[in-house]
Amino acid sequence: MSARGPELRAVAVHVDVGQLLRFITVGVSNTVVTLLAYAGLVAIGAPVVVASAVGFALGAFNGYRLNRVWTFRGAPGGAVTGARYVVVQGAGLVLNTAGVWLAVDAAGLPRLTGEVVILPLVTVTTYLLSRCWVFRPRASA
Repeated sequence: MSARGPELRAVAVHVDVGQLLRFITVGVSNTVVTLLAYAGLVAIGAPVVVASAVGFALGAFNGYRLNRVWTFRGAPGGAVTGARYVVVQGAGLVLNTAGVWLAVDAAGLPRLTGEVVILPLVTVTTYLLSRCWVFRPRASA
C-alpha cells in the first residue's frame, strides 16, 4: 500500500460470448415461463401482484436449473450457491412486484404491459447479481 492509499489495479474483463448467449437463451425461456404463468393467472382472475409473484417464482426456478447446469458451468454448487440465488431472486421478486404495482395500479398500464415493462430492469439486475455473486467461480487456492 502506498501513502496514497490502496493501489488501483486495472481489471481485464473477458467476455465469454458462449456464456452470454446461454444466459440470453435462459432469460428468454424464463421470460416465456413468467409471462405464460402471469397471463394464465390473470385470465382466471388472479390479482396482478399474485400472478406476477407466481410467474416470477416459476421463471426463477427455471433460471436456477438452467443457469446452474448450463450457463455458469464452472460455478460452485451447494447450499451457499442456492442460498445466494434465493436472496437474489427474492430481491428480484420485490423489484418485480413493486414495478408491476406501479405500472398497473399507479400508472394505469394494461396488466400484461405492466409486466413486460418491468421485466427488463429485473432481468438486468438479477443477471448482474448472479454473475458477480451467485454463480461466480471460486478463486483458486
